Amino acid sequence: MDRPLFSGTAHDPSGSAFALVGMSNLPTDWAQVFKALAGTELRLGNVSDGVCAVLAAPCPFPRTPDGQGAEARGLPSKSLTPPSVLDLNAYLLYSIGKAARRRLSDKLSARGLRLWHLTAMAMLNDLGPQTKTVLAKRLDMNPSDLVKVVDDLVRVGHAQSYKDSDDRRRVVAELTPSGRAALAEYSADIATTDEDLLAPLDEEERHVLASLLRRVHNHLV
Repeated sequence: MDRPLFSGTAHDPSGSAFALVGMSNLPTDWAQVFKALAGTELRLGNVSDGVCAVLAAPCPFPRTPDGQGAEARGLPSKSLTPPSVLDLNAYLLYSIGKAARRRLSDKLSARGLRLWHLTAMAMLNDLGPQTKTVLAKRLDMNPSDLVKVVDDLVRVGHAQSYKDSDDRRRVVAELTPSGRAALAEYSADIATTDEDLLAPLDEEERHVLASLLRRVHNHLV
C-alpha cells in the first residue's frame, strides 16, 4: 500500500467533519475499505469528477485548469521529518548543514563562484602563500580539482600562481589584493546566511552554539 489513490473529507451523521485518505496498489485492500464503509451513512464519490471519495459535498481539492490532479494542493508544502530522527544529533547536523550549504552555494553562484573557491581563498588569506600540493592537502581536495579552482581564481584576478624559487617543480598560489578585498565582500554577504539560519536564536544562544560547534569540529578534524 504505497501509492495514494484518493484523499478527501467527509461528515458523519452528526455533521462533524473528518478526513479519509486511502492508499493502496491492490484491489483486495480497497475491498476491505469498502466493506468497512458499507454499513455507514456515507456516500462514495469520484475524485476525477471533482467529488472526493466518501464525501457528500464538493471536493476541497478541485482540479486545476490543465486537468492535473490538484489533491497535492491540500498537502503540506514541505516534506515532514520523521519525529524519531529528531533525537539524532548526527541527523540534525546533516540536515542543517545541507540547508546551510544550499544557501551558501546560492550566494556564491550569483557571483559565479562555488564553495571551493571561497574555501581556497580563505585558506590563502589565513595562512598566506602556499604550494598547490600543500593547499590541496589542507583542504582535503583532489590535487587536480584544486588546480582547477586556483586557475579559476587566477582568471578573475583573485589569486596568482608562480614557480617556487626554491624548487621550480612546485607551484605557489597566493591571494592578490583584489582577492582579499573580494573575500571581505563575500564574507560580509555570506554573513546574512548566518542571520537567516540562526534566526530562531538570540545573540547569547548563537555564541553558545558557535562554541559547541567548534568543539565538535575540532574533535572530528
